[in-house]
Amino acid sequence: MAETIFFNALREATDEEMARDHTVLVLGEDVGHYGGSYKVTKDLYKKYGDLRLLDTPIAENSFTGMAVGAAMTGLRPIVEGMNMGFLLLAFNQIANNAGMLRYTSGGNFKIPLVIRGPGGVGRQLGAEHSQRLEAYFQAVPGLKIVACSTAYNAKGLLKSAIRDENPVLFFEHVLLYNLKEDLPEGEYWLPLDKAEIVRPGKDVTILTYSRMRHHVLQALKPLEEQGIDPEIIDLISLKPLDMETISQSVRKTHRVVIVEECMKTGGIGAELTARINDELFDELDAPVIRLSSQDIPTPYNGILERHTIVQPQQIITAVENMMALKV
Repeated sequence: MAETIFFNALREATDEEMARDHTVLVLGEDVGHYGGSYKVTKDLYKKYGDLRLLDTPIAENSFTGMAVGAAMTGLRPIVEGMNMGFLLLAFNQIANNAGMLRYTSGGNFKIPLVIRGPGGVGRQLGAEHSQRLEAYFQAVPGLKIVACSTAYNAKGLLKSAIRDENPVLFFEHVLLYNLKEDLPEGEYWLPLDKAEIVRPGKDVTILTYSRMRHHVLQALKPLEEQGIDPEIIDLISLKPLDMETISQSVRKTHRVVIVEECMKTGGIGAELTARINDELFDELDAPVIRLSSQDIPTPYNGILERHTIVQPQQIITAVENMMALKV
């Protein structure tokens, strides 16, 4: 085992896959000589050259479209968004090209493409740099959506995403890049479509992902001190949802709290709530509780910013209120 920082786990995954497969390349703004906005590709251009670490102009629609074309012709591009919010400029290329071409070509083309980069609400990055795009893309057919949350799953998931034959949107949270964790020294891969049971429990299922996994864990000790035994599940796969793991947990606990950084209206939690009510309604002893971000652009002011996203105390209170309901 070796202690590894989150962004270096992503770098290791990229390096290992580029060494294994000469068709893997990275393109985006400042991914080459600068090493990426969060140093995920630091010094890789020295090893693989400027054409496999391709610095692009500031034109997300153009270089994302170029990556789709490269994937169609047999390469395995990794697009780094300097900030995932900027990829709204490439929504057409992601939705109408990457997501559809395998279908509209009758299977003649595969699109082995990874689009990754920092997103989420940071510390006073302002509204344009604090986007949560997972819900924007959730409705797009043909995409897989993954949200990593630890150095361990970041590396294993990215390696699997690079090898996948379909377009994968790979969300990293801007405030997780400096997390440290002991990683196995050998290669490993993690499935793109499976949730992780972070903590087994019997009283209430807490569904979460990305940075909110860590907020839920901060809320854990006060709940345990009250004798509450929560089961914590990191969704990881936002599309498709791992309903098998979710269903097994709900059938055990009969209560669900969803904790997300996404907006409440039309967010991941909204889809989860609908699926649980559709498929598991008779298993519920209480209505599903959703804890989501406020439906406003993220303020720059630090105090206001904290009030827009879910904090650990809100999680504690929600679980306490749910457990207080008489069945």
